[in-house]
Amino acid sequence: MAGIPHDHYEPKSGGEKWLHKRLPIVGLMYDTLMLPTPKNLNWMWIWGIVLTFCLALQIITGIALVMHYTPHVDYAFASVEHIMRNVNGGYMIRYLHQNGASLFFVAVYLHIFRGLYYGSYKAPREVTWIIGMLIYLLMMGTAFMGYVLPWGQMSFWGATVITGLFGAIPGIGEAIQTWLLGGPAVDNATLNRFFSLHYLLPFVIAGLVAVHIWAFHTTGNNNPTGVEVRRGSKEEAAKDTVPFWPYYVIKDLFALAIILAVFFAVVGFMPNYLGHPDNYIEANALATPAHIVPEWYFLPFYAILRAFTADVWVVIAVEWITFGIVDAKFFGVIAMFGAIAVMALAPWLDTSSVRSGRYRPMFKWWFALLVVDFVVLMWVGAMPAEEPYATISLIASAYWFAYFLVILPLLGVIEKPMPQPATIEDDFNAHYGKHGGGSGGNVVAQPAE
Repeated sequence: MAGIPHDHYEPKSGGEKWLHKRLPIVGLMYDTLMLPTPKNLNWMWIWGIVLTFCLALQIITGIALVMHYTPHVDYAFASVEHIMRNVNGGYMIRYLHQNGASLFFVAVYLHIFRGLYYGSYKAPREVTWIIGMLIYLLMMGTAFMGYVLPWGQMSFWGATVITGLFGAIPGIGEAIQTWLLGGPAVDNATLNRFFSLHYLLPFVIAGLVAVHIWAFHTTGNNNPTGVEVRRGSKEEAAKDTVPFWPYYVIKDLFALAIILAVFFAVVGFMPNYLGHPDNYIEANALATPAHIVPEWYFLPFYAILRAFTADVWVVIAVEWITFGIVDAKFFGVIAMFGAIAVMALAPWLDTSSVRSGRYRPMFKWWFALLVVDFVVLMWVGAMPAEEPYATISLIASAYWFAYFLVILPLLGVIEKPMPQPATIEDDFNAHYGKHGGGSGGNVVAQPAE
C-alpha cells in the first residue's frame, strides 16, 4: 500500500492464518492503520476524519428520521413537526442532521482549499482529486434534495428555482426538467424522487469515499512540503514517515473532539442559526418569498449563476456568436457548473513544477485572494440581485475563472519558486530540531507551515 516500503501483516496463530487465506480483512485493516504517513503533516490534514464522522452521522441520523418522515406533499411538513414535537429525542436527531450537513461542508471546503494550496491534486494524485470532486458534486446534490424534504416555503421555492435551471438548456431542457420533476411543476412526484435519491446517494458517497481513500493510500499522502517520501528502502522511508497508528489517529481524534465540542454547542444553543425562518412556514405555491436563497454552502455558486445577466458584455457576445442559443439564463447555468469544473481541472491547469504553495511566493498572494473571493461570493449570494451586489458578484465571478484559467497556468511560467527541503526528514528536523537517530540531512528551506 502507498508503494512505500514498510512492514506488512504476518499472521501468526493458526486461526489468523486460516482467516487470512480465506478473507485477508485483518491484513487490510493492519496495512491501513499502519500506513507510512509523512511525519510533517500539519493541522490542515485533520479534515479527513471530520468528513468521515460527518458522513457516518448523516447516514445514522438520516435513517432514524426516515422512520418518522412521510414523503407526501400533504403530510411532509406535518411529519417534520411530528418529529420535532412528539418523537422522543426527535428534535435533537433532526438538528444533528441539519447542522451536520453544515459541518460536512465546512470540512469539505477546508479540505478542498488545503488541497489547492499544497498541490495535492498534482501527479500522481490526479485520480484522487477527481474522485474527491465527484464526492463533492454528490454532496451538493444530496444536500439540495434534503433541503426540499421539509416542504417549507424555502424548500419549495428553492426546488422550483434550481430545477428551473435545467429548463434553460436549449432543445432538451424542458424534457429534462419534466423528467426531474416527474411532471410540469414541483409537486408530489418531485418530493418522492428527491426523497428516494436523498436516501440513496449517501451510500454512493460512502462507496466513493472508500475508493478515494484507496486512491491516496496507493499514491501515498501529500504533505506540506510537496516532497515525496523516499522509497529506496524501508529504513530510508522510515526517516520520512511515521505509522498512521497511533500518531495521526490520536492527533485526528483530538482535533475531532475539539470540533465536536463547537458543533454540539451550536446544535444545543443555536441550531437554527444557519437556516432560514421561511422554512418553518409550510410550502405555498401561491405565495413567493420576497428573497429566495439556498443554504449557505451553495451561495458562492448561486452568486456566479446570478452574476452573468443579459447586459454583461461576455453574455451578449456569446449570445450573438451562438445566434441566441446560449442566452443569459443558460450562460449562468454553464458558469455555475463551470466554476466547479475548473476546480476539477486544476491538475492540468497548474503548470508549476513545485507542488506546495509554501514555496511559491507569487502563488500565495493569488491564492489568498481566491479564498477572499470565495467568501465574497458567499456573501453576495445571500444578498438581493441588485446593485452594488450585482457588480461585486460579477467581479468576484470573473476572478474565480481568471484564477484557474489564466493565473494558475501563467504562474508556472513566470514564478520563481523558493528552495525546497531535500527530504521530508529535513523539513521535520528544521521545524522540531534534530532528535537522536536522524540522518541530519542539509536543510535548504524553511519548514513547511
